[in-house]
Order: sequence, then structure tokens, then C-alpha cells
Amino acid sequence: MEVDRLVVVALVVAGAMAVAFVAQRRRPDAPTQARWSVPSQIDRSDFTSPDVPWLVVVFTSTTCGACVGTVAKTEVMACDEVAVTEVEVGENPALHRRYDIDVVPTMVIADGQGVVRASFVGPPVASELWAAMADLREDAGRGLEG
Repeated sequence: MEVDRLVVVALVVAGAMAVAFVAQRRRPDAPTQARWSVPSQIDRSDFTSPDVPWLVVVFTSTTCGACVGTVAKTEVMACDEVAVTEVEVGENPALHRRYDIDVVPTMVIADGQGVVRASFVGPPVASELWAAMADLREDAGRGLEG
């Protein structure tokens, strides 16, 4: 009688393990995560001040609350060596399409050849933005670009 119970328990456990194994294999893959598009190269002639060594472009929308703060954080970076340009989707949808911008704010920092050296999707933290610009300018000064 005791042996019969052990056999039944062993069969139930084996059956439960088989069901768990099948259920685990049938579990759907995790949903894909959104990956926002950021250009790796821009045509400097599409923007103001194409001859300035550094260009900060902020892609925005008037319906984006975070865009106002992002533009404010970038505008203070403007100087003789850094041009800052806002590209609002309602005013210039062609540039948003050309650079495949699918979320705002999106900000890129491009060098004199238009190579995007840093980017931020969403509102950047001011200290991270300033640190990225400082690092890029320092590396360029030492001849470490690209």
C-alpha cells in the first residue's frame, strides 16, 4: 500500500513537471522595447551656422512640455564655437522626417563634419548635457575626434 502511494506521488510530480516544462516553452517572448531613432550624421547645411565647430540641434514639438526645458538647457550653451538650433516639427516637418525623428525632445551634438558625437532622447539632465559637451570639446582639442 505504501509503495502504491509513492508510485502515485511520483507520477503526479512527474506530470506536474511535464506540464510546467511545456508551459515554460510556450510562454511568449518578452515584448520588444521601443528604440528611438537618432541620426548618426547630419548635413550641417540643413541648420543655421554650418561653419561653427559644434552644432546642438534640438528636435521639438509645440505639444511637448519637456521640450521647453530642453531648449532652455541647450540655449545657454551657445557661444562662438557652439551653435544651438531648435527644429520644431510644425515649423519644419521635413527635417524631422529627413532625420527620422520619432520622439521629442531629441537632441544631438554634431561636430564640424556633421558627425553626431552625442545624443539625448527625452529631456536631458543639465549636468550630463554640459559634461558631454565639455568632454567632446576637450577631446577635439587634443585631436581625439572620431
